[in-house]
Amino acid sequence: MSGANHHGSLLTPIERDAVAWVQLLAAGEATSADAAAFATWRAQSPAHAAAFAEAERVWGRTATVGRALQDPGVDYRAELDTLARRGRTIHRRAMLGGGLAVVAAAAAYGVTDPPWRMWPSLSELRADYRTGTGEQRAVTVAGDVAVDLNTQSSVAVRAAGDAEDRIELITGEASFATKSARRSLVVIAADGMTVTDGGRFDVRHMQAGSGAPVSVTCLEGLVRIEHRAGVAALRPGQRVRYDTADLGQIVAVDLGAASDWHRGIVEFRATPLTEAVEEINRYRPGRIVLMNAALGQRQLSGRFRIDQMDKVLLQLEHAFNARLQRLPGGIVLLS
Repeated sequence: MSGANHHGSLLTPIERDAVAWVQLLAAGEATSADAAAFATWRAQSPAHAAAFAEAERVWGRTATVGRALQDPGVDYRAELDTLARRGRTIHRRAMLGGGLAVVAAAAAYGVTDPPWRMWPSLSELRADYRTGTGEQRAVTVAGDVAVDLNTQSSVAVRAAGDAEDRIELITGEASFATKSARRSLVVIAADGMTVTDGGRFDVRHMQAGSGAPVSVTCLEGLVRIEHRAGVAALRPGQRVRYDTADLGQIVAVDLGAASDWHRGIVEFRATPLTEAVEEINRYRPGRIVLMNAALGQRQLSGRFRIDQMDKVLLQLEHAFNARLQRLPGGIVLLS
Protein backbone atom coordinates (compact mmCIF):
# COMPACT_ATOMS: atom_id res chain seq x y z
CA MET A 1 0.00 0.00 0.00
CA SER A 2 1.22 3.51 -0.79
CA GLY A 3 1.35 5.28 2.55
CA ALA A 4 -0.51 8.49 3.33
CA ASN A 5 1.76 11.39 4.20
CA HIS A 6 -0.28 13.80 6.27
CA HIS A 7 2.64 14.34 8.62
CA GLY A 8 5.42 14.74 6.10
CA SER A 9 8.86 13.39 6.90
CA LEU A 10 8.04 12.82 10.59
CA LEU A 11 6.57 9.41 9.76
CA THR A 12 8.57 6.38 8.71
CA PRO A 13 7.39 4.42 5.63
CA ILE A 14 5.84 1.76 7.89
CA GLU A 15 4.01 4.42 9.89
CA ARG A 16 2.71 6.05 6.72
CA ASP A 17 1.45 2.67 5.51
CA ALA A 18 -0.25 2.08 8.88
CA VAL A 19 -2.07 5.41 8.65
CA ALA A 20 -3.09 4.59 5.07
CA TRP A 21 -4.52 1.24 6.16
CA VAL A 22 -6.50 2.91 8.95
CA GLN A 23 -7.87 5.46 6.47
CA LEU A 24 -8.93 2.72 4.03
CA LEU A 25 -10.64 0.71 6.78
CA ALA A 26 -12.24 3.80 8.30
CA ALA A 27 -13.73 4.72 4.93
CA GLY A 28 -15.71 1.47 4.99
CA GLU A 29 -14.60 0.57 1.47
CA ALA A 30 -12.26 -2.33 2.24
CA THR A 31 -12.93 -5.54 0.32
CA SER A 32 -12.14 -9.12 1.30
CA ALA A 33 -9.01 -8.84 -0.86
CA ASP A 34 -8.03 -5.69 1.05
CA ALA A 35 -8.50 -7.55 4.33
CA ALA A 36 -6.19 -10.33 3.17
CA ALA A 37 -3.59 -7.82 1.95
CA PHE A 38 -3.80 -5.96 5.24
CA ALA A 39 -3.30 -9.17 7.25
CA THR A 40 -0.21 -9.98 5.16
CA TRP A 41 1.18 -6.46 5.62
CA ARG A 42 0.60 -6.47 9.40
CA ALA A 43 2.24 -9.89 9.85
CA GLN A 44 5.53 -8.81 8.27
CA SER A 45 7.10 -7.76 11.57
CA PRO A 46 6.40 -6.54 15.11
CA ALA A 47 7.06 -3.00 13.82
CA HIS A 48 4.22 -3.31 11.30
CA ALA A 49 1.84 -4.63 13.95
CA ALA A 50 2.83 -1.93 16.43
CA ALA A 51 2.49 0.84 13.85
CA PHE A 52 -1.07 -0.22 13.03
CA ALA A 53 -1.97 -0.61 16.72
CA GLU A 54 -0.82 2.95 17.39
CA ALA A 55 -2.53 4.41 14.31
CA GLU A 56 -5.75 2.57 15.26
CA ARG A 57 -5.47 3.85 18.83
CA VAL A 58 -5.18 7.46 17.67
CA TRP A 59 -8.12 7.13 15.26
CA GLY A 60 -10.15 5.38 17.94
CA ARG A 61 -9.49 8.09 20.53
CA THR A 62 -10.41 10.78 18.04
CA ALA A 63 -13.66 8.99 17.21
CA THR A 64 -14.40 8.64 20.91
CA VAL A 65 -14.25 12.35 21.67
CA GLY A 66 -17.93 13.05 21.23
CA ARG A 67 -18.90 10.03 23.34
CA ALA A 68 -16.21 10.32 25.99
CA LEU A 69 -16.75 13.80 27.31
CA GLN A 70 -16.05 12.32 30.72
CA ASP A 71 -12.36 13.07 30.15
CA PRO A 72 -12.37 16.76 29.13
CA GLY A 73 -8.77 17.23 30.21
CA VAL A 74 -7.43 15.25 27.26
CA ASP A 75 -6.60 17.25 24.13
CA TYR A 76 -8.00 14.86 21.51
CA ARG A 77 -7.38 17.33 18.71
CA ALA A 78 -3.65 16.96 19.25
CA GLU A 79 -3.72 13.16 19.09
CA LEU A 80 -3.26 12.87 15.33
CA ASP A 81 -0.45 15.41 15.32
CA THR A 82 1.45 13.63 18.10
CA LEU A 83 1.34 10.24 16.36
CA ALA A 84 4.39 11.03 14.27
CA ARG A 85 6.41 12.36 17.22
CA ARG A 86 5.63 9.31 19.33
CA GLY A 87 5.92 6.69 16.62
CA ARG A 88 9.56 5.75 16.96
CA THR A 89 9.36 5.57 20.75
CA ILE A 90 6.30 3.34 20.53
CA HIS A 91 8.03 0.99 18.08
CA ARG A 92 11.22 0.77 20.14
CA ARG A 93 9.27 0.08 23.33
CA ALA A 94 7.13 -2.58 21.62
CA MET A 95 10.11 -4.44 20.20
CA LEU A 96 12.30 -4.14 23.30
CA GLY A 97 9.37 -5.46 25.32
CA GLY A 98 9.47 -8.49 23.07
CA GLY A 99 5.76 -9.20 23.42
CA LEU A 100 5.02 -10.11 19.82
CA ALA A 101 1.81 -11.87 20.86
CA VAL A 102 0.70 -8.80 22.81
CA VAL A 103 1.44 -6.51 19.88
CA ALA A 104 -0.39 -8.81 17.47
CA ALA A 105 -3.38 -8.99 19.79
CA ALA A 106 -3.51 -5.22 20.11
CA ALA A 107 -3.38 -4.82 16.35
CA ALA A 108 -5.99 -7.51 15.81
CA TYR A 109 -8.40 -5.61 18.07
CA GLY A 110 -8.76 -2.97 15.39
CA VAL A 111 -10.07 -5.59 12.96
CA THR A 112 -12.15 -7.88 15.19
CA ASP A 113 -13.66 -5.15 17.38
CA PRO A 114 -13.19 -1.78 15.67
CA PRO A 115 -13.64 1.25 17.95
CA TRP A 116 -17.03 2.95 17.45
CA ARG A 117 -17.48 0.93 14.22
CA MET A 118 -15.06 3.10 12.27
CA TRP A 119 -14.33 0.16 9.95
CA PRO A 120 -15.82 -3.28 9.30
CA SER A 121 -15.26 -6.04 11.82
CA LEU A 122 -13.62 -9.31 10.79
CA SER A 123 -17.01 -11.07 10.71
CA GLU A 124 -18.30 -8.42 8.31
CA LEU A 125 -15.29 -8.74 6.04
CA ARG A 126 -15.92 -12.49 5.89
CA ALA A 127 -19.59 -12.06 4.93
CA ASP A 128 -20.85 -13.47 1.64
CA TYR A 129 -22.21 -10.08 0.62
CA ARG A 130 -21.27 -6.69 2.03
CA THR A 131 -21.71 -3.02 1.21
CA GLY A 132 -19.29 -0.21 2.01
CA THR A 133 -20.04 3.28 3.27
CA GLY A 134 -22.72 4.93 1.13
CA GLU A 135 -23.08 1.84 -1.08
CA GLN A 136 -26.31 -0.03 -1.81
CA ARG A 137 -26.47 -3.38 -3.56
CA ALA A 138 -29.08 -5.86 -4.81
CA VAL A 139 -28.24 -9.58 -4.93
CA THR A 140 -30.11 -12.83 -5.51
CA VAL A 141 -29.43 -15.69 -3.10
CA ALA A 142 -30.38 -19.36 -3.43
CA GLY A 143 -31.92 -18.73 -6.82
CA ASP A 144 -35.07 -16.90 -5.76
CA VAL A 145 -34.34 -14.85 -2.63
CA ALA A 146 -33.93 -11.14 -3.42
CA VAL A 147 -31.78 -9.17 -0.99
CA ASP A 148 -31.34 -5.38 -1.11
CA LEU A 149 -28.51 -4.24 1.13
CA ASN A 150 -28.34 -0.73 2.51
CA THR A 151 -25.05 0.97 3.36
CA GLN A 152 -22.54 -0.73 5.71
CA SER A 153 -24.49 -3.98 5.70
CA SER A 154 -23.31 -7.59 5.69
CA VAL A 155 -25.16 -10.86 5.12
CA ALA A 156 -24.05 -14.47 5.16
CA VAL A 157 -25.76 -17.45 3.54
CA ARG A 158 -26.25 -20.23 6.07
CA ALA A 159 -26.88 -23.93 5.50
CA ALA A 160 -30.34 -24.44 4.04
CA GLY A 161 -32.91 -26.83 5.47
CA ASP A 162 -35.06 -29.28 3.57
CA ALA A 163 -37.79 -26.70 2.99
CA GLU A 164 -36.18 -23.37 3.87
CA ASP A 165 -33.38 -20.99 2.93
CA ARG A 166 -31.45 -19.36 5.76
CA ILE A 167 -29.62 -16.02 5.66
CA GLU A 168 -27.98 -14.11 8.51
CA LEU A 169 -27.92 -10.34 8.69
CA ILE A 170 -24.61 -9.80 10.47
CA THR A 171 -25.03 -6.06 10.71
CA GLY A 172 -26.68 -3.17 8.92
CA GLU A 173 -30.02 -3.00 7.14
CA ALA A 174 -31.46 -5.10 4.35
CA SER A 175 -34.69 -5.98 2.61
CA PHE A 176 -35.54 -9.63 1.95
CA ALA A 177 -38.11 -11.23 -0.35
CA THR A 178 -38.71 -14.74 -1.62
CA LYS A 179 -40.58 -15.78 -4.73
CA SER A 180 -40.64 -19.46 -3.92
CA ALA A 181 -44.00 -21.04 -3.12
CA ARG A 182 -42.28 -24.19 -1.92
CA ARG A 183 -39.58 -22.94 0.45
CA SER A 184 -39.70 -20.66 3.47
CA LEU A 185 -37.18 -17.89 4.03
CA VAL A 186 -35.53 -17.56 7.43
CA VAL A 187 -33.48 -14.45 8.25
CA ILE A 188 -31.42 -14.59 11.42
CA ALA A 189 -30.43 -11.34 13.16
CA ALA A 190 -28.82 -11.46 16.61
CA ASP A 191 -31.22 -13.29 18.97
CA GLY A 192 -34.23 -13.74 16.70
CA MET A 193 -35.42 -15.14 13.39
CA THR A 194 -37.83 -13.72 10.83
CA VAL A 195 -39.74 -16.29 8.79
CA THR A 196 -41.94 -15.87 5.71
CA ASP A 197 -43.49 -18.10 3.08
CA GLY A 198 -43.73 -15.33 0.51
CA GLY A 199 -43.45 -11.90 2.08
CA ARG A 200 -41.08 -8.94 1.83
CA PHE A 201 -39.59 -7.29 4.90
CA ASP A 202 -36.78 -5.07 6.18
CA VAL A 203 -34.45 -6.00 9.02
CA ARG A 204 -32.25 -3.42 10.74
CA HIS A 205 -29.44 -4.46 13.08
CA MET A 206 -26.78 -1.82 13.60
CA GLN A 207 -24.16 -3.81 15.52
CA ALA A 208 -22.70 -7.21 14.78
CA GLY A 209 -23.42 -9.91 17.34
CA SER A 210 -26.12 -10.24 19.97
CA GLY A 211 -27.25 -7.60 22.43
CA ALA A 212 -28.00 -4.74 20.04
CA PRO A 213 -31.66 -4.07 19.20
CA VAL A 214 -33.13 -5.43 15.96
CA SER A 215 -36.19 -4.06 14.19
CA VAL A 216 -38.26 -5.91 11.57
CA THR A 217 -40.72 -4.12 9.25
CA CYS A 218 -43.23 -6.02 7.12
CA LEU A 219 -43.57 -4.51 3.63
CA GLU A 220 -45.65 -7.18 1.86
CA GLY A 221 -47.34 -10.45 2.77
CA LEU A 222 -47.03 -11.98 6.22
CA VAL A 223 -43.90 -12.49 8.32
CA ARG A 224 -43.33 -14.14 11.68
CA ILE A 225 -40.65 -13.22 14.24
CA GLU A 226 -39.51 -16.02 16.50
CA HIS A 227 -37.70 -15.07 19.69
CA ARG A 228 -37.02 -16.70 23.04
CA ALA A 229 -39.50 -14.21 24.54
CA GLY A 230 -42.32 -15.17 22.17
CA VAL A 231 -43.62 -14.95 18.61
CA ALA A 232 -44.91 -11.90 16.71
CA ALA A 233 -46.88 -12.00 13.44
CA LEU A 234 -46.60 -8.92 11.23
CA ARG A 235 -48.77 -7.60 8.41
CA PRO A 236 -47.74 -4.88 5.91
CA GLY A 237 -47.12 -1.57 7.65
CA GLN A 238 -46.22 -3.13 10.99
CA ARG A 239 -42.92 -3.24 12.84
CA VAL A 240 -41.56 -4.97 15.91
CA ARG A 241 -38.32 -4.55 17.78
CA TYR A 242 -36.42 -7.07 19.88
CA ASP A 243 -33.19 -7.35 21.83
CA THR A 244 -31.47 -10.12 23.75
CA ALA A 245 -34.13 -10.33 26.46
CA ASP A 246 -37.39 -8.96 25.09
CA LEU A 247 -39.69 -8.94 22.08
CA GLY A 248 -41.41 -5.55 21.84
CA GLN A 249 -44.94 -4.54 20.95
CA ILE A 250 -46.10 -4.43 17.33
CA VAL A 251 -46.44 -0.84 16.09
CA ALA A 252 -47.79 0.72 12.89
CA VAL A 253 -45.37 2.54 10.58
CA ASP A 254 -45.55 4.73 7.48
CA LEU A 255 -44.44 2.38 4.70
CA GLY A 256 -43.37 5.30 2.52
CA ALA A 257 -41.00 6.63 5.16
CA ALA A 258 -39.84 3.13 6.09
CA SER A 259 -38.84 2.52 2.47
CA ASP A 260 -37.00 5.83 1.94
CA TRP A 261 -33.59 4.16 1.96
CA HIS A 262 -34.61 2.02 -1.02
CA ARG A 263 -34.93 5.28 -2.98
CA GLY A 264 -31.59 6.63 -1.75
CA ILE A 265 -33.16 9.02 0.75
CA VAL A 266 -32.60 9.58 4.47
CA GLU A 267 -35.28 11.60 6.25
CA PHE A 268 -35.09 13.09 9.72
CA ARG A 269 -38.24 14.22 11.52
CA ALA A 270 -37.40 16.25 14.63
CA THR A 271 -34.61 13.73 15.28
CA PRO A 272 -32.18 14.52 18.13
CA LEU A 273 -28.84 15.41 16.61
CA THR A 274 -27.07 12.61 18.50
CA GLU A 275 -29.25 10.07 16.67
CA ALA A 276 -29.10 11.90 13.34
CA VAL A 277 -25.30 12.00 13.42
CA GLU A 278 -25.14 8.26 14.05
CA GLU A 279 -27.27 7.68 10.95
CA ILE A 280 -25.31 10.17 8.84
CA ASN A 281 -22.09 8.41 9.82
CA ARG A 282 -23.33 5.28 8.08
CA TYR A 283 -23.42 7.05 4.72
CA ARG A 284 -20.22 9.10 4.58
CA PRO A 285 -16.56 8.07 4.93
CA GLY A 286 -14.87 8.90 8.22
CA ARG A 287 -16.92 10.08 11.17
CA ILE A 288 -18.76 13.14 12.46
CA VAL A 289 -18.06 13.54 16.17
CA LEU A 290 -20.31 15.62 18.43
CA MET A 291 -18.25 17.71 20.83
CA ASN A 292 -21.15 19.43 22.58
CA ALA A 293 -23.73 17.51 24.61
CA ALA A 294 -26.25 20.37 24.45
CA LEU A 295 -25.93 20.52 20.67
CA GLY A 296 -26.69 16.81 20.55
CA GLN A 297 -30.17 17.46 21.96
CA ARG A 298 -31.09 19.88 19.17
CA GLN A 299 -33.49 18.43 16.60
CA LEU A 300 -32.88 17.96 12.90
CA SER A 301 -35.56 17.72 10.19
CA GLY A 302 -35.03 17.28 6.48
CA ARG A 303 -34.64 14.85 3.60
CA PHE A 304 -31.20 14.14 2.16
CA ARG A 305 -29.78 12.00 -0.62
CA ILE A 306 -27.46 9.34 0.72
CA ASP A 307 -24.85 10.16 -1.95
CA GLN A 308 -24.77 13.82 -0.89
CA MET A 309 -24.40 13.51 2.86
CA ASP A 310 -21.74 16.20 3.11
CA LYS A 311 -24.52 18.69 2.39
CA VAL A 312 -25.91 17.82 5.82
CA LEU A 313 -22.79 19.34 7.34
CA LEU A 314 -23.55 22.67 5.71
CA GLN A 315 -27.09 22.59 7.11
CA LEU A 316 -25.79 21.76 10.58
CA GLU A 317 -23.31 24.59 10.36
CA HIS A 318 -25.90 27.18 9.36
CA ALA A 319 -29.05 25.97 11.12
CA PHE A 320 -27.39 25.36 14.49
CA ASN A 321 -24.59 27.91 14.22
CA ALA A 322 -22.23 24.98 14.70
CA ARG A 323 -18.48 24.95 14.20
CA LEU A 324 -16.88 22.28 12.01
CA GLN A 325 -13.27 21.19 12.34
CA ARG A 326 -12.13 18.75 9.66
CA LEU A 327 -9.39 16.21 10.40
CA PRO A 328 -7.70 13.59 8.20
CA GLY A 329 -9.62 10.46 7.33
CA GLY A 330 -12.98 12.21 6.95
CA ILE A 331 -13.27 12.96 10.69
CA VAL A 332 -15.28 16.11 11.45
CA LEU A 333 -15.51 17.57 14.95
CA LEU A 334 -18.87 19.30 15.42
CA SER A 335 -19.22 21.84 18.21
